[in-house]
Amino acid sequence: MGIIGFLIVGLLAGFIAEKVMDRNHGLIKNLIVGVIGAYVGGFMAQALGLAFFGFFGHLIVATVGAIVVLWLFALLAGR
Repeated sequence: MGIIGFLIVGLLAGFIAEKVMDRNHGLIKNLIVGVIGAYVGGFMAQALGLAFFGFFGHLIVATVGAIVVLWLFALLAGR
C-alpha cells in the first residue's frame, strides 16, 4: 500500500475509532490516531498470527489499533 493509501486508511480508521469510543476530535487528530493505530493494529495482528489483505483488511486492523490507542490514551489521562 502506498503512502496515500496508508493515509486514507489512517484517516478512516481514526474517524471510525472516534465514533466507536464516543470522542470528538478534529481531522488532524483522527489522522494521527489512525496512523498510530495502523502500526499498533499491524503489530497486534502479526503477534497473534492473523493475516489481513486488501483495503478492508487494512482498515479493520487499523481501526482496532486506533481504538486501542484511544483506550490507552483515556486510561493514561485518567478519564
